[in-house]
Amino acid sequence: MKKDLKNNSSNQNTQTPTNLLLFNELCLSKELQNALSDIGYVKATEIQSKAIPIILNGKDVLGCAQTGTGKTAAFILPILQKIQENPKHKGIRTLVLTPTRELAIQIQDNTREYTKYLNVSSLAIFGGVSQNNQVQAIKRGVDILIATPGRLLDLIRQGIVHISKIETLVLDEADHMLDIGFIHDIKKIIALVPNKRQTLFFSATMPKSIRQFAYSILNQAVEIAVTPAATTAETVEQFVYHIEKKEKPNLLIYLLKNESIHSTLVFTMTKHGADKLVKLLNKSGVKSAAIHGNKSQNARQRALEQFKNRTLRVLVATDIAARGIDIEELPYVINFDLPHVPETYVHRIGRTGRAGKGGVAVSFCENEQREDLKNIQKLIGFNVPVVHVDQKKHIIISQPI
Repeated sequence: MKKDLKNNSSNQNTQTPTNLLLFNELCLSKELQNALSDIGYVKATEIQSKAIPIILNGKDVLGCAQTGTGKTAAFILPILQKIQENPKHKGIRTLVLTPTRELAIQIQDNTREYTKYLNVSSLAIFGGVSQNNQVQAIKRGVDILIATPGRLLDLIRQGIVHISKIETLVLDEADHMLDIGFIHDIKKIIALVPNKRQTLFFSATMPKSIRQFAYSILNQAVEIAVTPAATTAETVEQFVYHIEKKEKPNLLIYLLKNESIHSTLVFTMTKHGADKLVKLLNKSGVKSAAIHGNKSQNARQRALEQFKNRTLRVLVATDIAARGIDIEELPYVINFDLPHVPETYVHRIGRTGRAGKGGVAVSFCENEQREDLKNIQKLIGFNVPVVHVDQKKHIIISQPI
């Protein structure tokens, strides 16, 4: 499909990146530099180039950055540098709050790569699994705790976790945490951390409500925005099909029958819809699995691992479950159900086209969702090209509407 649709994105917006720094220009220790070199990191991304010096300087940060811009390293690397410079402090020194288990695990995996040559411990804690292993790790001592709000409060109530002496508080994917109802939990957690701390607040979108909440917990923060609010990466080619609801499954199967379309992330609105779609795809010979909130943690991790190692071709996900998915070179995203919230569209297609790599995002738009599409196009600043399949099964590009 990508071959058929290339070179037709002239209407799409472009972004001009700021000057990017090399990691050896960012005043990071030799140990961190060596770990980054082992991973193959040489040049920092825009959010890293902007945020790392500010965080090292002790300032609070309000960062607006979409998924895939490298924001985890943007806050974890300077935090590790500061811990390394002052190693005497005992107990949890940094608390990172995240909305989902998948994102917590991803941040922990990244942190462990960066601490390869450091004596700094990190741990992700989240619900849906037994707390026993997490409790034992906490008792052994943790410098950086990455947590979902619910499990964190559970362990605080049990007297297992103490956050009264943390030095740095990070809220990652803050807009999503608030969207899914964590506002009261977050306020309880903030009441337990020291008033004198460094706070780093990252959000993919920055509507007025998010900004107001951010400034209620930040102290003279420096604002960083690496792209205009709610824009889409120029490396992502975007297309939309106008289609009746009953025809969407057939179109999806038709597209996925093309074997060149591999490693495809498909979004549905509901958990039931994800399960129903997986059954249909597997019955049609397209190996797929679903991840959503009703799946066990083990089932979700197994599906993610199979998807990453290419033994699973299609992953069907709801929006909440998809947060935290970090898959290199993911070439395709399909919005089987077009989202009602325009910002959600940006989050979804941000899973592809990362780190300068190309990607394709395809959306199915039912007749009654044309207004949703118009709102999305207004937000991203251009009209998404329309495609359709003719009687000979050729993909045809139409003029944007």
